[in-house]
This record gives sequence, C-alpha cells and structure tokens, in this order.
Amino acid sequence: MLLAIDAGNTNVVFAIFDQGELVCQWRAATQAPRTSDEHAVWLSQLMNLKGIQASDISDAIIATVVPRALFDLRELCRTYFDVEPVVVGDDAELGIEILIDNPEEVGADRLVNTVAAHGTYDGPLIILDFGTATTFDIVDGDGNFRGGVISPGINLSLEALHMAAAALPHIAVARPDHTIGRNTTEAMQSGVYWGYVGLIEGLIRRIDAELKQISNDDRNATIIATGGLAPLFATGTDIIQHVDSDLTMRGLVEIHRRTRIKDNPV
Repeated sequence: MLLAIDAGNTNVVFAIFDQGELVCQWRAATQAPRTSDEHAVWLSQLMNLKGIQASDISDAIIATVVPRALFDLRELCRTYFDVEPVVVGDDAELGIEILIDNPEEVGADRLVNTVAAHGTYDGPLIILDFGTATTFDIVDGDGNFRGGVISPGINLSLEALHMAAAALPHIAVARPDHTIGRNTTEAMQSGVYWGYVGLIEGLIRRIDAELKQISNDDRNATIIATGGLAPLFATGTDIIQHVDSDLTMRGLVEIHRRTRIKDNPV
C-alpha cells in the first residue's frame, strides 16, 4: 500500500492507496511544529479503525508547501512505516517541464496538480485551486507548466475583511440569492462570492488568450477546479468545466509511479 501525504498551508491530507485505488483518506489542520511522533499517534489510530497496519505500508510520497513540516513527515515515514518517501521537488520524477523563470519557486501542490490534470484531460489546461490562496495554474498542450496566477484565498479575504473593519461580522462563504445585499451579511457574501466569480471569469479569459499566443496553440483551454470550495463556485459560473476533488491525490500516485520506474528501470 502507498501512503500519500499532501501538506498544505491549512490542511494536511493522508491517503492510502492499494494498487492505485484509494482505500481511505484523512485530513488534519496543518501544524508545522507537530512532530513525527504526534503524527504517528493520530494516524495509527485512524488506520486501526480501517484495519490497516503500519506493516501494510510499502511506500510513501510527500508533497508539501510548508518547509518546516517536511522533516517530521519524512521521519514519520522512516520511523513508523520503515519506508523512504518520495518527495516532490526533491527526488521525484514529474515527467513535465517547468517553463518559468525560477522553477524551484513553484509549490509542490501545483506541480502535482499539473501532472494529474494532464493525465486526465486533453489539450491546454487552466487549473483553478481553491486553497489558502486561490491559484490558477497554466498547462500547455504538451503537459508543461507555463506559469500561473496567485490571488488571496476566499477565506483569507473574509478574515482580513472582518479583522480590518470593526463593524463587519465574521461570515461563512455562501452563494447569495441576490447580487445586491439587503443587509450587511448579504452584502459581504455577495462581494466575496460574486466578486470571486468575476475574478475567475476575467482572469481565465485573459489567461486563455495569452496561453494561445505563447504556446502557438489555438485550442481553448479546459478549465478544471479543485479544492474545498470548488463545487460551490462552480455553481456560479459556466466557465468551470470540471470539478475534480481528487486531482492532487491522483497526481501523487502518478508521480510515485514515474519515480519508481525511473529508480528501477526494467
């Protein structure tokens, strides 16, 4: 079985795959100081509930955008599962080119999503990821990473609005029935929801036009959304063609496969 770990700024996801098929998945709040022992206590209990033993894990892969978390996640794999994990951005085989000024700056999660999306969808792609930040990742028709756009995440924007304006309440993200709010909460929800829909539609149109120029490919990009808020925002615009919640995990499995083939050629 393969243990796949995706550690983002907000959450860390642990998933177990058997022959490429998802067996189970768990999510916890990201806490960079959390030790490998603490991870092990939490994870082993959840595994036991599913009847999975540490000895069942034969390999692991890690992608993280939190540098402080990598050491303990790697030690978790080594100490408690007796495996040396593949690390995206370190020794992993991506099978794509990163065609930007400083490839080492690209977050591991964005590269993982690129690999997964190119393996699933045809043509040039724009991957919209609703995470701590809202990112737009640009993939040409050959599967190469061409760059992207990073904007503040929805929840981050709401938190900033609440903290900066004393009279404004803390609200949840929701799709309002009206654009014109009839009270403060509705007005804030409209500004965040429909404001982000406008941001998404406007940026995607600009990105698509520019991608055609730099890649000499006249095809329209396929738009894929992932992340926790992807289903909610996909209901507000026709520009999103696919909602793919498992994109990152599929990418980890594929990168693990490519890396092991490279390390153990037939």
